[in-house]
Amino acid sequence: MDAREMMEAEVEAFAAALRKASRAADNTVTNYHRDLLAFRSFMLERAAALRKPVDEIDVTSISAEDVRSYLAELMKHKAARATVQRRLSAIKAFFRYRETTIGVASPARSIRSPKNVRGLPSVLQEAEVRKLIEFSPTPDDSTPASIRDRAIFETLYSSGLRVGELVALDWRDIDEELGMVMIRAGKGNKDRLVPLGEPALDALLAWRRAMPVAWEHNGPVITNLRGGRLTTRSVETILRKRIEAAGVSAGVTPHGLRHSFATHMLGNGADLRSIQEMLGHASLATTQRYTHVSVNHLKEVYRRAFPRV
Repeated sequence: MDAREMMEAEVEAFAAALRKASRAADNTVTNYHRDLLAFRSFMLERAAALRKPVDEIDVTSISAEDVRSYLAELMKHKAARATVQRRLSAIKAFFRYRETTIGVASPARSIRSPKNVRGLPSVLQEAEVRKLIEFSPTPDDSTPASIRDRAIFETLYSSGLRVGELVALDWRDIDEELGMVMIRAGKGNKDRLVPLGEPALDALLAWRRAMPVAWEHNGPVITNLRGGRLTTRSVETILRKRIEAAGVSAGVTPHGLRHSFATHMLGNGADLRSIQEMLGHASLATTQRYTHVSVNHLKEVYRRAFPRV
């Protein structure tokens, strides 16, 4: 096994250990695995450019300068800050794992992530959400696909779920009597109970009645028309097409409906702690971003209404 194969084998071992530990979400494991293989490719290309022998680019030879060069290359090609941060997180986690397992110091320990410039979350106005949900792309809105799509939009907006949490739902997770939904092992591997609005619950039950494939108690809620669990990418595509057809704000993703949920809750009097609980944020500071949206709204209302501005 040469150095290239050894490096790939170590990445695979790290991903397997991370998956086995069950502390990380599946998406995190997948992203870290992909990001580390991309870093490996960079190291191989860099070695070729410098005419270094392959044996000189094994994991033990990687330095802080190599990691910094990789991050600089990403930023040179206009990678988003969030992407650079995630890739550095993957590299740091990988070398922490090696520190723990074989006692080799991490070359990435002292490298800091680029500061994240947070913009205000993209949100829809309440009227735009209503238009998006109630819009019918075809004259017949009683087809299984139309009924399912409405259930998707109603649920994302009603409960502020992440799209990954939505597609992971099973029918056993929905309590019809209480109007609550259990999010199992969400981000941070924590379960949480979230209220489900009556329109969303009605839409979900309508979808259950319309499902082309018989539903099961332990089966998926959001499926394709063949009964297989829908993917996050499919939900994103469905929403993008609906936004274009309905003529509402462009560029709003499923996460934008989550932002809209939080912003509208805050604007209508909900307290930050309750919103934090419903969104499943580990830190209140993350939830506090939504106060900036509300403050901007208040300033706009003040500007329009107060005579001395």
